Amino acid sequence: MSDADNNNSDHAPSAESASPVKGVVKWFDPAKGFGFVVADSGGPDILLHVNVLRNFGQSSVADGAGIELVAQRTDRGVQATSIVAIHPPEGAQTTALADIVGLDAETVAAAPLQPARVKWFDKGKGFGFANVFGDPADVFLHIEVLRQSGLSDLAPGEALAMRVIQGARGSMAAEVQAWETVLTASTSDAD
Repeated sequence: MSDADNNNSDHAPSAESASPVKGVVKWFDPAKGFGFVVADSGGPDILLHVNVLRNFGQSSVADGAGIELVAQRTDRGVQATSIVAIHPPEGAQTTALADIVGLDAETVAAAPLQPARVKWFDKGKGFGFANVFGDPADVFLHIEVLRQSGLSDLAPGEALAMRVIQGARGSMAAEVQAWETVLTASTSDAD
C-alpha cells in the first residue's frame, strides 16, 4: 500500500465519525494477533487487532466473514476500535457434517442458545470440546461449524454461545456465536 493510499481520506473513517463501517475480513491471524478488513465503501485496509475482537467476545474471525465495525484514522492508518457485528462468510463452501446433514435451519434455530466455555480446540485437528455452563458433559465442536459461524479458531477458556444438538455420537455444537449474543438475548428477553 502506498503513502497515497494511506492518505486517501475519501472513504476512510476519521476519528470524528463513529458510524459503523461494513466490510469483509481480508485475513486474520490469531497467532499474530491481527488482520485486515476491506471496507465495502473502499479506502485503505482497516487494521483489526485481536484486543478489539476480544472486546466483542471472540479471539478469532474467519477470513471472508462480513463485519460491521467502528474505525478511526490514526498516525499508523485506519484501525478498528470496536465491533458491532460479525456475519459468517457468504457462499462459504463448507463440508456438511454427517451428524447434521438433513437438519434444516429451523431445527438448529429451535435449539436454545446456551452459554459455554471452550475446554480445548485444535485447529490443526479440526475439532475440540466445550462445556455448557453448569453441565460438565463435553460438547463436540467441529471446525466447519466454527467457519459457518464466522470463526476460525477458539482459545481454551474462551466464553461463547452455542446451539447444541444430539448427534450420532453425542452432544455437538450446531452453531457457535460470540458470548455477547447470550447477554444481548437475555437483556432483550427481560424487556
